[in-house]
Amino acid sequence: MGTLISMSDAPLTYRSAGVDIDEAQRALRSVSDSIRSTYSENVVGGIGGFGGLFRATFPETNPVLVSSIDGVGTKTKVAMMVGRYDGLGKDIVNHCVNDILCQGARPLFFMDYYGCSHLQGLVFEEVVHGMSEACKAVGAALIGGETAEMPGVYTDDEVDVVGSIVGVVDFDKKLPRGKVQPGDAIIGVASSGLHTNGYTLARRALFEIGGFSVRDTLPGTDQSIGDALIEPHKCYFNSVYPLLQESENIHAIAHITGGGLYDNLPRVMPSDVRAVIERRTWTPPAIFSQIQSSGDIPEIEMYRAFNMGIGLILLVNRFTANSVVDKLIASGEAAAIIGEIQAGANDVQIA
Repeated sequence: MGTLISMSDAPLTYRSAGVDIDEAQRALRSVSDSIRSTYSENVVGGIGGFGGLFRATFPETNPVLVSSIDGVGTKTKVAMMVGRYDGLGKDIVNHCVNDILCQGARPLFFMDYYGCSHLQGLVFEEVVHGMSEACKAVGAALIGGETAEMPGVYTDDEVDVVGSIVGVVDFDKKLPRGKVQPGDAIIGVASSGLHTNGYTLARRALFEIGGFSVRDTLPGTDQSIGDALIEPHKCYFNSVYPLLQESENIHAIAHITGGGLYDNLPRVMPSDVRAVIERRTWTPPAIFSQIQSSGDIPEIEMYRAFNMGIGLILLVNRFTANSVVDKLIASGEAAAIIGEIQAGANDVQIA
């Protein structure tokens, strides 16, 4: 029978095996005030408990809960290359808020998952502070989360950021409203960049094929490629939600995420209409043309992998579309009518 030989006189601990519980507790304490700043009177129990408690009292007449979950994907790798992580927290909150906005919901509370190989407290703090800021901006509570330190699952310095959200909408005001029909106008609202989709293709095109670094200046701009890529995902709640309360002429909303315009618009359209979009109605940000030229990517692939400068689509009664655009612009958005709904198959044509 063999004899086990210790390589050290020190006892084996969780920390020596690769997981530092003390650092996790320190990091959590450091962001506690930031998290609590998002609480409203509806938060009964937040961080520290085994579950978050939220008082279910709503002004809506017939409230329906709406939930969503998503992650920021390999944008985390670009953040690591640039050395800035605060945008990742905003990314995940704003992505989830936009998702439930597509059903007309306002956010109630948000929960996060932060995974890594070895917890670096300052990185964790940047991400959570970003989440807190984004939650406060839309009146949501950051009610809890999970921090997972898993050496051997994640590589060194790698992080993973995921979040889930719960919101509420009055049943009679939920979207889509079942009124999308030929003649409706398609309003595009500008994105702030890639948002949280397409980073695997973008990194391959720019860094592996194009030979760029995150420090290089994006051609035609005064911005670095790294800064352009980590621009936070834009949140549309504060500009769009008030319009939903004013009028029933906004028939549907699509968040342009993975799958781009081609795959996301059909999700909110009936089976007997198609969306016809005119590319000349907007100019995609420079980062998209650089990705395309660096990787020699076909145009149809660009419009499926990326949002191409359009972060949100509103399908609106054509007689009120110009008024909706004016209100979006007045609220600080860049918006325009970029096409129309026509009779046809449930697809998207970009001409």
